[in-house]
Amino acid sequence: MNFGPITTKEDSFAIMDRALELGINFFDTADVYGWKTGEGITEQLIGEWFALGGERRERVVLATKLYGSMGKGVRENWPNTGRLSAKYIREACEASLKRLKTDYIDLYQMHHVARESSWEEIWEAYEVLRYQGKIVYAGSSNFAGWHIAKAQEAAKRRNFLGLVTEQSKYSLLQRDVELEVGPACLDYGLGLIPWSPLAGGVLGGVTKGQEGNRRNSDWVKDLIKEKYKTFEKWEALCDKLGETPADVALAWTLTRPFVTAPIIGPRTLAQLEGSVRACEITLDEKTLAKIDAIFPPFKTAPEHYAW
Repeated sequence: MNFGPITTKEDSFAIMDRALELGINFFDTADVYGWKTGEGITEQLIGEWFALGGERRERVVLATKLYGSMGKGVRENWPNTGRLSAKYIREACEASLKRLKTDYIDLYQMHHVARESSWEEIWEAYEVLRYQGKIVYAGSSNFAGWHIAKAQEAAKRRNFLGLVTEQSKYSLLQRDVELEVGPACLDYGLGLIPWSPLAGGVLGGVTKGQEGNRRNSDWVKDLIKEKYKTFEKWEALCDKLGETPADVALAWTLTRPFVTAPIIGPRTLAQLEGSVRACEITLDEKTLAKIDAIFPPFKTAPEHYAW
């Protein structure tokens, strides 16, 4: 989502090329990324990169999302310019395919649950897209465990595969998905894809004056003030491990049984290169216990709130 509004096209291309060289092949985006209503800037940029050839598209597992409004001008608040009606699912997919310059999407994710749309309607629209070869798999994002259960049971009734992934906000600083979303993913065989695994950058180190656009925002300043002692303990532990806090935070997500891989969202080539280190870090049980002492975990539901 940084490609376009923050990272230039040239730098975005360099990051994606280097990712393939490193063996990173899962690219996640969304139609709304780029933050200009209706334009799909980030998807367009990825499409331009695919068009360079060199089997770029063939080597990438491409994930995008629909839900947010893509109406523009007088259509911005018009019905069926967003959410999950059958009509909009069809229109959004066609628009993403055009912007991405491809004829199929590997993982087509619902960016949020649409409570007004029945699962029968949603799955019928997804089935058509799959039978047409325009999508391979379906995924969700920001779903609760209950939403995942309803989606999967509805898909089962239709003899449809249903969801294969859930993309949730998950980090050491926000572990709520351990209550029900993580267990639901394990039970139904979904892979969890954490977004914001560094909690907006604060898990990358904040007590030693690190710079960064996000770290200068008011909400980050308030969070640092509120949890300064916690961040001190966290960064001290990482120092003892001889690793950067960001790398340890990413490595921790890879120890979770329901996690496929965290979304790292590099804004620069250097950030991409640095993140790869997380794959080489091994956290033993003693270290994981120390991390839990700093950032208390949740038991799975209903164990967490059962006496």
